[in-house]
Amino acid sequence: MTWLEDHWLDVLGWGGSVLLVYSLMQARVLRFRTLNLIGCLVLLVFNALLGVWPMVGMNLVLAAINVWFIVKLLRQAHDAAAFEVLQVGTGDAYLAYVLRLHRADIVRFQPDWDGVREDDHAFVVQRGDETVGVVVVHPDGDVARVRLDYVTPKYRDFTPGEFVWRRCDALRDLGYRQVLTAPTMVGAYYAHVGFRPHGPEYVLDL
Repeated sequence: MTWLEDHWLDVLGWGGSVLLVYSLMQARVLRFRTLNLIGCLVLLVFNALLGVWPMVGMNLVLAAINVWFIVKLLRQAHDAAAFEVLQVGTGDAYLAYVLRLHRADIVRFQPDWDGVREDDHAFVVQRGDETVGVVVVHPDGDVARVRLDYVTPKYRDFTPGEFVWRRCDALRDLGYRQVLTAPTMVGAYYAHVGFRPHGPEYVLDL
């Protein structure tokens, strides 16, 4: 008999506990719910094998709550009704606050970000009273060049910027006919929301 064969139940219990603790350290809401769900299911099995039924019941309820939230989040991920796109002035105080608050995180994904310019166009993406993203574009004729497409850590499993590109008339109303992305953006998602590759960049026809 190996050590694992002798102690597999302990490993199962500790593994579930570690997953639960680790899930609480996640900033991303979907990742938190997913890891928490897995941890609850592992502990449900662990406690069922031991016959600790109150803990089985608790983990069953917690798992059901996580499933409910995960389904809700996935349904809202591409739901235009769940997100609001607000155009703001480049000198807007709240925009400046959000960019200042998240600057260190912003430059991780767009290392060449050097702040908003006076002739840029800026958009804040909201989910209720929560800011989930900021998009800044620079005019180049009828082309909107993306200077910033930032998502806050909590919503990084989603692509709220897509509502600026695909489900908002603001860019067309400003006279843009194309969107050209920033080639230095790390982890670009554009191929999944209708953009086509254009060398190191992506292009979207509006």
